[in-house]
Amino acid sequence: MKILLVEDEPKVAAFLHQGLTEQHHSVDLAADGLLGLRLAQQTAYDLLILDTLLPGLSGLEVCRQVRAHDSSVPILMLTALGETDDKIRGLDAGADDYLVKPFAFQELLARIRALTRRRHDAPSADLVLRLADLSLDPVGKVVQRAGQAIQLTAREFALLDYLLRNQNRVVSRVDILEHVWETSFDTGSNVIDVYINFLRKKLDKDFTPKLIHTLVGMGYVMKEE
Repeated sequence: MKILLVEDEPKVAAFLHQGLTEQHHSVDLAADGLLGLRLAQQTAYDLLILDTLLPGLSGLEVCRQVRAHDSSVPILMLTALGETDDKIRGLDAGADDYLVKPFAFQELLARIRALTRRRHDAPSADLVLRLADLSLDPVGKVVQRAGQAIQLTAREFALLDYLLRNQNRVVSRVDILEHVWETSFDTGSNVIDVYINFLRKKLDKDFTPKLIHTLVGMGYVMKEE
């Protein structure tokens, strides 16, 4: 893969650059947010890895500006800030996943695999998924509701894809973690609720009927009321 790594700590940047290169990835490195944003806008990357605290322009702002023009590239945030509010700010900015420093390099690789795997599998990916006036094209990465294009992040797209493939069936939080995140995760985290809320704001808030439903103590289901 072609990866953009935006990290201002020289030792961390060198360690990650070497490790990712040894995994046969092509890695461009930027030490500040302004350069990182410029590279992200000029080059088609398969993955962006952004530190949160960067000189020139914060990782969150880089993420927001990238998302304004590219809704599909996976973005992984690296942060020393482990509080839930900090993580939610990253997700709100458009990040698909986050990793709190310090972390094991193998965990970083697992997160990268989880973020990119869905681009290369899904045996029935040639079929457009539909529910009511909502449609999802897995190949073209296009989502529409009532004929209106809906911009989703890579993680939001993966979650919607999974829910639509299981429409009219209740899926638990564990189901979602196993099939959408595809990596170990704190089951006590509210990250799934955050992403479900993101989808509701984009898909249900201004449309009828509502399609995403919560069954307390059981999970979620996509269906027409």
